Amino acid sequence: MGLGAATPAVKRRALTRAALAITIAAGLALTGACDTGGGGGGDGDLTVGVLLPGGGASRFGRFDRPLLEKQLERQCPACPAPTIAATSDPAVQRQQLESLITRQVDVLILAAVDPQLLRPSVEAAHRAGIPVVAYDRLAQGPISGYVTFDGATVGRLQGEALLKALGTKAAGARIVMMNGATTDPNAGWFKRGALSVLDGKVRIGKSYDTVGWRPENAFADMTRAIAALGADHIDGVLAANDSLAGAVVAALKAAGAGPPPPITGQDADLPAVRRIVRGDQYMTVYKPFEPAAAAAARMAIALGRGETAGSLATRTVGNGTSEDIPAVLLPSVPVTVGDIKGTLVKDGMYTIGQICTPALRSACAKAGLTG
Repeated sequence: MGLGAATPAVKRRALTRAALAITIAAGLALTGACDTGGGGGGDGDLTVGVLLPGGGASRFGRFDRPLLEKQLERQCPACPAPTIAATSDPAVQRQQLESLITRQVDVLILAAVDPQLLRPSVEAAHRAGIPVVAYDRLAQGPISGYVTFDGATVGRLQGEALLKALGTKAAGARIVMMNGATTDPNAGWFKRGALSVLDGKVRIGKSYDTVGWRPENAFADMTRAIAALGADHIDGVLAANDSLAGAVVAALKAAGAGPPPPITGQDADLPAVRRIVRGDQYMTVYKPFEPAAAAAARMAIALGRGETAGSLATRTVGNGTSEDIPAVLLPSVPVTVGDIKGTLVKDGMYTIGQICTPALRSACAKAGLTG
């Protein structure tokens, strides 16, 4: 099966899957209905598996999962409920993916924790005739489609916001870059986008690639940066997402620093929005998740029906296996304190009541976040 090409005949798919059946230990966190037996003959048999890199209070648990469920149901009302698994452990996610191959789902939506580790399983899905739509993060291997936000734009928006916050002091400013994990292709994309704006405009005192995107690692890296540079000599921090931004703020406070310098973020997490209101974080990048979920659902349903994804794509991307993967790259929105009401609140992501805790009442009033 070529990338973006129609899926193989149902008979071949069922035979190949049977040959690839893998015994997976019980207890994987898979939820939802999923028929077995190699569907694809009609929407009532079309089964979708969804693998996410986090659940619960994470962005993927709070927003992506329910939106994907809603969009899949909206675009294929006769389809069984999708099988959904969420974990931040790459080894567990690999087991979950292999379990979905064994269950003989018709199509997969995959937001990979570790694209390199998942590649053999993506290849196994390809051999089984199961198209894979990479979601949010570019998976390695023979995927059939990709839906994400334009990472270069995300990084550029962060860099532009940091320069704006630094103003006339930018030329002599020294910043710290708190990048994402090297195992995530998006992290390099964000980093390159930011550097396209920052190179030659500021001095980069320290730059870190945060192992596993883990806040505790970002906290340790920022603590080292403070020790090396001095808290009073850090004029800004390019943090790749809101979790890393929160760790940066915590490290500065632990070091007894004064008011934090401008700090960027991404994802518009509720704690980050509150930090922006409080003045601890300068900005975040808001990525409207519903259009992404809708695009992924459309692509998955089309591929599950044996159609191509090319007509749904806005461009193509490469991942080392192919240079012409059909892709949808969506725009993002920078959000500073003055933008919260007109973006996040207006779009229904959060209510003013959710943002404005009693401790933030005065800051919210100052920001215009009232009734």
